Amino acid sequence: MKLEQSHTLGKDEARRRIERLANYWSTNYGVGVNWNGDSARFVGTVKGISFDAVLTISEKQVNAEGNDPGFLMRAIVTGYLKKKIATYLDPSVRPEDIVE
Repeated sequence: MKLEQSHTLGKDEARRRIERLANYWSTNYGVGVNWNGDSARFVGTVKGISFDAVLTISEKQVNAEGNDPGFLMRAIVTGYLKKKIATYLDPSVRPEDIVE
């Protein structure tokens, strides 16, 4: 499964926002996060769905690639991820104002 999200924040600001999202997932769902440069590996199980994914941040885009949750859950998982990432990368929204 692959996702791409464009942004206009620059790499440093995009990384700060994705780090905040990673902390949310780690704190609330126990997702393991390991950073290596501008890439983060996410490993865990949320609501019975196991995943192993890598998210990479560049100057104008965030790319995510991970295991496919299967036909029945694919649309739900990709929709959730797209919405979360887009919200955190929205320049009109301050990350500290995001209500979970």
